[in-house]
Amino acid sequence: MGHLDHAAFGWLTPALSYVMACIGAALGLRCTVRALGASGRSRRNWLITAASAIGTGIWTMHFVAMLGFAVTGTDIRYDVLLTILSLLVAMVFVGAGVFAVGYGKDRTRSLLLGGLATGLGVAGMHYLGMAALRLHGRVHYDPVLVALSVVIAVVAATAALWAGLNIKSPIAVAVASLVMGAAVSSMHYTGMFSVSVDVAPSGAELSGATAMQFIFPLAVGLGSYLFITAAFVALSPTARERAEYTSAEQLAPTS
Repeated sequence: MGHLDHAAFGWLTPALSYVMACIGAALGLRCTVRALGASGRSRRNWLITAASAIGTGIWTMHFVAMLGFAVTGTDIRYDVLLTILSLLVAMVFVGAGVFAVGYGKDRTRSLLLGGLATGLGVAGMHYLGMAALRLHGRVHYDPVLVALSVVIAVVAATAALWAGLNIKSPIAVAVASLVMGAAVSSMHYTGMFSVSVDVAPSGAELSGATAMQFIFPLAVGLGSYLFITAAFVALSPTARERAEYTSAEQLAPTS
Protein backbone atom coordinates (compact mmCIF):
# COMPACT_ATOMS: atom_id res chain seq x y z
CA MET A 1 0.00 0.00 0.00
CA GLY A 2 1.42 3.39 -1.00
CA HIS A 3 1.98 6.12 1.54
CA LEU A 4 -0.33 9.09 0.90
CA ASP A 5 0.89 12.63 1.44
CA HIS A 6 -1.88 15.22 1.49
CA ALA A 7 0.47 18.19 1.90
CA ALA A 8 3.57 17.50 -0.18
CA PHE A 9 4.38 21.24 -0.15
CA GLY A 10 3.73 21.69 3.56
CA TRP A 11 0.97 24.06 4.62
CA LEU A 12 1.08 26.01 1.35
CA THR A 13 -1.60 24.06 -0.54
CA PRO A 14 -4.01 23.56 2.42
CA ALA A 15 -3.78 27.27 3.32
CA LEU A 16 -4.15 28.47 -0.27
CA SER A 17 -7.05 26.10 -0.92
CA TYR A 18 -8.80 27.41 2.21
CA VAL A 19 -8.35 30.98 0.97
CA MET A 20 -9.90 30.06 -2.39
CA ALA A 21 -12.85 28.38 -0.66
CA CYS A 22 -13.41 31.51 1.47
CA ILE A 23 -13.24 33.83 -1.55
CA GLY A 24 -15.74 31.69 -3.48
CA ALA A 25 -18.09 31.56 -0.47
CA ALA A 26 -17.84 35.32 0.14
CA LEU A 27 -18.58 36.14 -3.49
CA GLY A 28 -21.43 33.67 -3.63
CA LEU A 29 -23.02 35.09 -0.49
CA ARG A 30 -22.66 38.70 -1.61
CA CYS A 31 -24.14 37.90 -5.02
CA THR A 32 -27.02 36.01 -3.41
CA VAL A 33 -27.73 39.00 -1.15
CA ARG A 34 -27.70 41.26 -4.22
CA ALA A 35 -30.02 38.85 -6.07
CA LEU A 36 -32.59 38.79 -3.27
CA GLY A 37 -32.73 42.59 -3.40
CA ALA A 38 -33.27 42.61 -7.17
CA SER A 39 -35.92 41.36 -9.56
CA GLY A 40 -36.35 40.20 -13.13
CA ARG A 41 -33.25 39.86 -15.27
CA SER A 42 -31.05 41.46 -12.62
CA ARG A 43 -31.93 38.77 -10.06
CA ARG A 44 -31.22 36.02 -12.59
CA ASN A 45 -27.84 37.52 -13.48
CA TRP A 46 -26.80 37.88 -9.84
CA LEU A 47 -27.81 34.26 -9.14
CA ILE A 48 -25.78 33.05 -12.14
CA THR A 49 -22.80 35.02 -10.85
CA ALA A 50 -23.31 33.55 -7.36
CA ALA A 51 -23.41 30.00 -8.75
CA SER A 52 -20.31 30.52 -10.87
CA ALA A 53 -18.42 32.07 -7.93
CA ILE A 54 -19.30 29.30 -5.48
CA GLY A 55 -18.74 26.52 -8.02
CA THR A 56 -15.43 27.98 -9.16
CA GLY A 57 -14.28 28.57 -5.59
CA ILE A 58 -15.06 25.00 -4.54
CA TRP A 59 -13.43 23.47 -7.61
CA THR A 60 -10.33 25.64 -7.27
CA MET A 61 -10.12 24.77 -3.57
CA HIS A 62 -10.23 21.05 -4.37
CA PHE A 63 -7.60 21.06 -7.06
CA VAL A 64 -5.26 23.50 -5.33
CA ALA A 65 -5.34 21.06 -2.42
CA MET A 66 -4.71 18.21 -4.89
CA LEU A 67 -1.49 19.93 -6.01
CA GLY A 68 -0.12 18.78 -2.65
CA PHE A 69 -1.37 15.19 -3.00
CA ALA A 70 1.27 12.54 -3.66
CA VAL A 71 1.47 8.76 -3.43
CA THR A 72 4.77 7.00 -2.74
CA GLY A 73 5.73 4.61 -5.52
CA THR A 74 3.72 6.11 -8.37
CA ASP A 75 3.34 9.25 -10.42
CA ILE A 76 -0.07 10.91 -10.69
CA ARG A 77 -1.84 12.15 -13.79
CA TYR A 78 -5.30 13.63 -14.34
CA ASP A 79 -7.87 12.78 -17.00
CA VAL A 80 -8.59 16.14 -18.63
CA LEU A 81 -12.22 15.48 -19.65
CA LEU A 82 -13.24 14.14 -16.23
CA THR A 83 -11.54 17.07 -14.52
CA ILE A 84 -13.44 19.58 -16.66
CA LEU A 85 -16.65 17.59 -16.13
CA SER A 86 -16.17 17.90 -12.37
CA LEU A 87 -16.12 21.70 -12.76
CA LEU A 88 -19.32 21.64 -14.85
CA VAL A 89 -21.04 19.41 -12.27
CA ALA A 90 -20.14 21.88 -9.52
CA MET A 91 -21.51 24.79 -11.57
CA VAL A 92 -24.77 23.08 -12.55
CA PHE A 93 -25.66 21.68 -9.12
CA VAL A 94 -24.67 24.84 -7.26
CA GLY A 95 -26.71 26.80 -9.80
CA ALA A 96 -29.72 24.59 -9.13
CA GLY A 97 -29.37 25.15 -5.39
CA VAL A 98 -28.92 28.90 -5.67
CA PHE A 99 -31.86 29.30 -8.05
CA ALA A 100 -34.06 27.17 -5.76
CA VAL A 101 -33.39 29.62 -2.95
CA GLY A 102 -33.57 32.70 -5.17
CA TYR A 103 -36.96 31.89 -6.66
CA GLY A 104 -38.55 29.54 -4.11
CA LYS A 105 -41.83 30.60 -2.49
CA ASP A 106 -41.50 28.42 0.61
CA ARG A 107 -38.19 29.45 2.17
CA THR A 108 -37.72 26.37 4.34
CA ARG A 109 -38.44 23.91 1.54
CA SER A 110 -36.33 25.90 -0.93
CA LEU A 111 -33.45 26.02 1.55
CA LEU A 112 -33.52 22.27 2.15
CA LEU A 113 -33.79 21.42 -1.55
CA GLY A 114 -31.16 23.99 -2.48
CA GLY A 115 -28.79 22.77 0.24
CA LEU A 116 -29.23 19.16 -0.86
CA ALA A 117 -28.61 19.96 -4.53
CA THR A 118 -25.60 22.15 -3.79
CA GLY A 119 -24.12 19.69 -1.29
CA LEU A 120 -24.48 16.77 -3.69
CA GLY A 121 -22.89 18.93 -6.38
CA VAL A 122 -19.91 19.64 -4.12
CA ALA A 123 -19.52 15.96 -3.24
CA GLY A 124 -20.02 14.93 -6.88
CA MET A 125 -17.35 17.39 -7.98
CA HIS A 126 -14.93 16.01 -5.40
CA TYR A 127 -15.36 12.35 -6.30
CA LEU A 128 -15.43 13.01 -10.04
CA GLY A 129 -12.17 14.85 -9.53
CA MET A 130 -10.83 11.82 -7.69
CA ALA A 131 -12.06 9.54 -10.49
CA ALA A 132 -9.89 11.63 -12.83
CA LEU A 133 -6.76 10.40 -11.01
CA ARG A 134 -4.49 8.16 -13.05
CA LEU A 135 -1.80 6.26 -11.15
CA HIS A 136 -0.10 2.86 -11.00
CA GLY A 137 -2.39 1.01 -8.61
CA ARG A 138 -5.94 0.84 -7.33
CA VAL A 139 -7.73 3.48 -5.30
CA HIS A 140 -10.01 2.38 -2.43
CA TYR A 141 -12.41 4.38 -0.27
CA ASP A 142 -13.61 3.99 3.31
CA PRO A 143 -17.41 4.11 2.86
CA VAL A 144 -18.00 5.59 6.33
CA LEU A 145 -15.70 8.55 5.67
CA VAL A 146 -17.17 8.98 2.18
CA ALA A 147 -20.67 9.16 3.66
CA LEU A 148 -19.44 11.61 6.31
CA SER A 149 -17.90 13.84 3.64
CA VAL A 150 -21.21 13.93 1.75
CA VAL A 151 -23.09 14.86 4.94
CA ILE A 152 -20.58 17.64 5.64
CA ALA A 153 -21.03 18.92 2.07
CA VAL A 154 -24.83 19.04 2.36
CA VAL A 155 -24.80 20.67 5.81
CA ALA A 156 -22.18 23.22 4.71
CA ALA A 157 -24.13 24.05 1.54
CA THR A 158 -27.39 24.44 3.46
CA ALA A 159 -25.70 26.71 5.98
CA ALA A 160 -24.21 28.81 3.17
CA LEU A 161 -27.60 29.26 1.51
CA TRP A 162 -29.21 30.07 4.86
CA ALA A 163 -26.55 32.74 5.35
CA GLY A 164 -27.34 34.14 1.90
CA LEU A 165 -30.99 34.44 2.89
CA ASN A 166 -30.51 35.87 6.36
CA ILE A 167 -27.17 37.67 6.59
CA LYS A 168 -26.95 41.12 5.06
CA SER A 169 -24.07 43.05 6.61
CA PRO A 170 -20.63 42.77 4.95
CA ILE A 171 -18.93 41.88 8.26
CA ALA A 172 -21.38 39.06 8.94
CA VAL A 173 -20.91 37.78 5.37
CA ALA A 174 -17.12 37.83 5.87
CA VAL A 175 -17.41 35.78 9.07
CA ALA A 176 -19.83 33.34 7.41
CA SER A 177 -17.39 32.98 4.50
CA LEU A 178 -14.55 32.02 6.84
CA VAL A 179 -16.78 29.39 8.44
CA MET A 180 -17.93 28.10 5.06
CA GLY A 181 -14.35 27.92 3.82
CA ALA A 182 -13.48 25.78 6.83
CA ALA A 183 -16.50 23.55 6.20
CA VAL A 184 -15.64 23.01 2.52
CA SER A 185 -12.00 22.28 3.41
CA SER A 186 -13.17 19.83 6.07
CA MET A 187 -15.33 18.06 3.51
CA HIS A 188 -12.38 17.80 1.12
CA TYR A 189 -9.92 16.37 3.62
CA THR A 190 -12.52 14.03 5.12
CA GLY A 191 -12.98 12.63 1.62
CA MET A 192 -9.22 12.45 1.11
CA PHE A 193 -8.66 10.61 4.38
CA SER A 194 -11.08 7.95 3.12
CA VAL A 195 -8.62 7.14 0.33
CA SER A 196 -6.09 4.32 0.29
CA VAL A 197 -4.01 3.18 -2.67
CA ASP A 198 -2.65 -0.27 -3.51
CA VAL A 199 0.38 0.67 -5.58
CA ALA A 200 1.34 -1.63 -8.47
CA PRO A 201 4.74 -0.38 -9.67
CA SER A 202 4.96 -0.24 -13.44
CA GLY A 203 7.17 1.28 -16.10
CA ALA A 204 4.17 1.97 -18.34
CA GLU A 205 3.42 5.60 -19.10
CA LEU A 206 0.31 6.98 -17.46
CA SER A 207 -2.36 8.67 -19.55
CA GLY A 208 -3.55 12.18 -18.79
CA ALA A 209 -1.82 15.40 -17.79
CA THR A 210 0.34 16.20 -14.79
CA ALA A 211 -0.91 18.63 -12.16
CA MET A 212 1.54 21.32 -13.29
CA GLN A 213 0.64 20.85 -16.96
CA PHE A 214 -3.12 21.14 -16.50
CA ILE A 215 -4.41 21.63 -12.95
CA PHE A 216 -2.10 24.48 -11.98
CA PRO A 217 -2.76 26.73 -15.02
CA LEU A 218 -6.50 26.06 -14.85
CA ALA A 219 -6.58 26.83 -11.12
CA VAL A 220 -4.66 30.06 -11.75
CA GLY A 221 -7.14 31.02 -14.47
CA LEU A 222 -10.17 30.32 -12.30
CA GLY A 223 -8.57 32.04 -9.34
CA SER A 224 -8.08 35.12 -11.53
CA TYR A 225 -11.76 34.92 -12.49
CA LEU A 226 -12.70 34.98 -8.80
CA PHE A 227 -10.59 38.07 -8.14
CA ILE A 228 -12.02 39.87 -11.20
CA THR A 229 -15.55 38.96 -10.10
CA ALA A 230 -14.75 40.21 -6.59
CA ALA A 231 -13.72 43.57 -8.04
CA PHE A 232 -16.91 43.69 -10.13
CA VAL A 233 -19.12 42.96 -7.12
CA ALA A 234 -17.28 45.49 -4.95
CA LEU A 235 -17.69 48.25 -7.54
CA SER A 236 -21.32 47.48 -8.44
CA PRO A 237 -23.83 49.65 -6.55
CA THR A 238 -26.35 47.88 -4.34
CA ALA A 239 -30.10 48.22 -4.82
CA ARG A 240 -30.20 50.66 -1.88
CA GLU A 241 -27.39 52.77 -3.36
CA ARG A 242 -29.16 52.91 -6.72
CA ALA A 243 -32.43 53.89 -5.04
CA GLU A 244 -30.69 56.62 -3.02
CA TYR A 245 -28.98 57.93 -6.17
CA THR A 246 -32.29 58.02 -8.06
CA SER A 247 -34.00 59.75 -5.14
CA ALA A 248 -31.22 62.33 -4.92
CA GLU A 249 -31.52 63.04 -8.64
CA GLN A 250 -35.27 63.53 -8.33
CA LEU A 251 -34.86 65.91 -5.38
CA ALA A 252 -32.05 67.89 -6.97
CA PRO A 253 -33.18 71.40 -8.05
CA THR A 254 -33.39 71.93 -11.76
CA SER A 255 -31.91 75.09 -13.31
